[in-house]
Amino acid sequence: MNDIMIGFVLLLLLVAAQASINGDAIERSDFPDGFLFGVSTSAYQIEGANLEDGKSVNNWDAFSLSPSNIEDGGNGFVADDHYHRYLEDIETIQSLGVDAYRFSISWARVLPRGRFGEVNPNGILFYNKILDNLLLRGITPFVTIYHHDFPQELQDRYGSWLSPLMREDYVHFAETCFKNFGDRVKHWITINEPNLFTQMAYKNGKYPPARCSPPFGNCSAGNSDIEPLVVVHNMLLAHGKAMKIYRRDYQQKQGGIVGIVVDCLMYEPLTDNDLDQDAANRGLAFYIGWVLDPLIFGDYPSEMRQYLGNQLPRFSSSESNFMKDAIDFIGVNHYTTTYAKDCIHSTCSLTGNRAINGFLDTTRERDGIPIGEPTGIEVMRVVPRGTRKMIEYLKKRYDNKPMFVTENGYSEPLVENENQNVLQDNKRVEYHKMYLSSLAQAISDGADVRGYFVWTLMDDFEWVHGYLPTFGLYYVDRETLNRIPKLSARWYQDFLNPQYVREYIS
Repeated sequence: MNDIMIGFVLLLLLVAAQASINGDAIERSDFPDGFLFGVSTSAYQIEGANLEDGKSVNNWDAFSLSPSNIEDGGNGFVADDHYHRYLEDIETIQSLGVDAYRFSISWARVLPRGRFGEVNPNGILFYNKILDNLLLRGITPFVTIYHHDFPQELQDRYGSWLSPLMREDYVHFAETCFKNFGDRVKHWITINEPNLFTQMAYKNGKYPPARCSPPFGNCSAGNSDIEPLVVVHNMLLAHGKAMKIYRRDYQQKQGGIVGIVVDCLMYEPLTDNDLDQDAANRGLAFYIGWVLDPLIFGDYPSEMRQYLGNQLPRFSSSESNFMKDAIDFIGVNHYTTTYAKDCIHSTCSLTGNRAINGFLDTTRERDGIPIGEPTGIEVMRVVPRGTRKMIEYLKKRYDNKPMFVTENGYSEPLVENENQNVLQDNKRVEYHKMYLSSLAQAISDGADVRGYFVWTLMDDFEWVHGYLPTFGLYYVDRETLNRIPKLSARWYQDFLNPQYVREYIS
């Protein structure tokens, strides 16, 4: 082979390697047989019909009555009107060619007054219709029992998750779901992102019930150093008790598996020194291990106990026993990566110097260079390498417990441009290609990842951000509520069905 031919071959190899890094070469066939691809949504973000057919006021209904609580003044009273358009949406899901659909149950629609009232038959009927229509089309349901929304009465009666009484209400709700839907649901998720919800609601005061204290925020009540620990403790025990009941009374008969979903923010050291490496490891323990360690090992991470001491609640011996190995799989919601800076031996911000944060600061820049391209949510930068690193971390720490990537998605940066073509979402397509490529590499390294769900099916109510971020594969016209496919919807359809060739919308 002459020098010209050798150079040409090397060039081809370089191009192929770069394509792999960019995700250009990613295909469905790069994933194992039986790997599930899907889309995710949640009840409050799409359903609407906020007081119809017996549904009660929930925490987000009450919170968004004050428009200043939501960036665009919006709410979920109508949302995407999925409650009335569910059949159209299921047909859309089927047209994508996905294997699975993840959605959540509205607590206030099924049990409007929690355990202080009766089951709402209209709520049961609605979710029965969703399940039956999914199964009719060969789509596997992944059902989240609690995804940030609960009846406001539980907040008014006893303070919701700050009280042990909420555990009883949650277990009642979970068992109601097992009884009514478990014959058709084989993949349950107990709670969505206990770590993120608690941080936003009880440390930063941005989600209802908006509790916090300085230096994290200026709320009318709360304690940012203590209350998040109490809330997650109650959530974990609620999960553990529900899991104990499911395994004892339902699992053998219904044949389902149960997991929990964690917000899996990846931490990288800001510098190469050991202190920042330790800070990154603490960040992972304080944010991810906080939820998963008790449900796999029966107790909180040693790093948390070391720095939080008696502020960190303790499990009794009996609680630790039923909490240990209390999940069948880990749900991974992964969007981004951040840098971690040590605050034990360095000068940091007021929040970085707090034990609840693991004595670390986070930043999205190093030496003036951003960690990744911006998105529609400031803290979410595009960092595809974080997927492989996160999966590797979970694989090692939890002995390769089965995983599903239950959320991964992209929102375009907000721009004041009326002429912007929201349907030509090329950056979303590139985002998913790159993150899927990183995920495929983690799987080839031996990680037991069994599925990937795009967040989200269609543009929706994104909590405190309202309708400003647009994560959807489908654009939703806020006046007509019509669903219009974006370029990314066509791409995902082609990715999932490579035997079909279609033209992207122009």
